[in-house]
Amino acid sequence: MHITRLPVLLSALCVAVSVVGVEAQTAPPPPPPGWAGSASAGLALTSGNSDSSNVNVAYDVKRDTGGPFLFKSTALFLYGETEEVKTSDRLSFDGRVERRLSDRTSVFAQTQYLRDEFKAIDYLVSPTFGLSRILAKNDRTELSADAGVGVVWEKNPDLELQTDGAVSAGQKFTHKLTATTELTQKVNALWKMDDFNDALYVFGLGLAANITGGTQMKIEFLDTYKARPPVDIEKNDIATLVSFVYKFE
Repeated sequence: MHITRLPVLLSALCVAVSVVGVEAQTAPPPPPPGWAGSASAGLALTSGNSDSSNVNVAYDVKRDTGGPFLFKSTALFLYGETEEVKTSDRLSFDGRVERRLSDRTSVFAQTQYLRDEFKAIDYLVSPTFGLSRILAKNDRTELSADAGVGVVWEKNPDLELQTDGAVSAGQKFTHKLTATTELTQKVNALWKMDDFNDALYVFGLGLAANITGGTQMKIEFLDTYKARPPVDIEKNDIATLVSFVYKFE
């Protein structure tokens, strides 16, 4: 009796295995990561012997479709007044498209924009293209660098628009100190081909601590250095930013 049932059981098992195999083959792929990034804002007010106000607003977004292309963009706005006298007024923005060549290497095209009243820059626009490489990456740490070439247009107050070839370089480092605390560091440089001494350097160092799963408090030091300013002003400006960050993905 058991022997006569054996072929039936084997047939049922084969059918079950076939159905599972078909379902595995037709299972939909995981959805692409989509949009991810953060938005932040900070405000500092003092009153009494001196009245001052400082505002900073920023975002950092990334769009990953799951394919070879990746879009990134960052922006930062700084504004400050002391005793009703403006002390800072800066807007920077960049947009970047990357084409992955491998897990760690990409080619990119990007455009940078900067307006900084206290650097005597009405506007600076520089589209470049180049190569980006992830040098090290694990669960806690990522180090990347890139280099590119392109064009730079710079307009200064009461001066004619300057057009030059441009060379760019960048480096970015992130490290999770703990499960809730992250250290970030970045350097960006832009040189003019006609005069490599006429360069713009931006250095940033930040520390962020989680408040909840999607929010952080962040303190960042931002150092902007213009090697050859168009007028007699300080080459170096350092800003300390304290902001509330909302992360999304």
